[in-house]
Amino acid sequence: MQWTHEKILSREALLPVVAGWQAAGQQVVFTNGCFDLLHLGHVDYLEKARHLGDRLVVGLNTDASVSCLKPGRPLQDEVSRARVLASLLFVDAVVLFDEQTPLALIEAVQPDILVKGDDYQISGIVGHEVVLRKGGQVLTVPLVAGYSTTRIVERILRGA
Repeated sequence: MQWTHEKILSREALLPVVAGWQAAGQQVVFTNGCFDLLHLGHVDYLEKARHLGDRLVVGLNTDASVSCLKPGRPLQDEVSRARVLASLLFVDAVVLFDEQTPLALIEAVQPDILVKGDDYQISGIVGHEVVLRKGGQVLTVPLVAGYSTTRIVERILRGA
């Protein structure tokens, strides 16, 4: 598939970019998710994640990966979701992953900081061992209460 946005990179294309940022002394933050219907909760979370370092890489579940995790989803295809994420000023790179978890991607990227929302415990964050082993940080950021794609979909279906 050919991407039309310079921030959307294949895994192979992303690795030398990340290496260059790290060689320049920049802290690379990594997070991941489905980001099916981008909403305030997502934007706030991603912006907070970006402020923890110098560059933000977002691992995005492919359509196949999302459908394994969430029945009836995704609502938007991976190209659409990637383009929307890449349009955010505080997102430096978007990379799709097809696996059920981002572990292989985290092992390849070797981020300095791994971030998830505060609905996770550090020990439950996939890839935490990889980042901690290299001397990096695994952090959680507070989520905006009341925002989730599931809740938005439920409201739409109720006609509210």
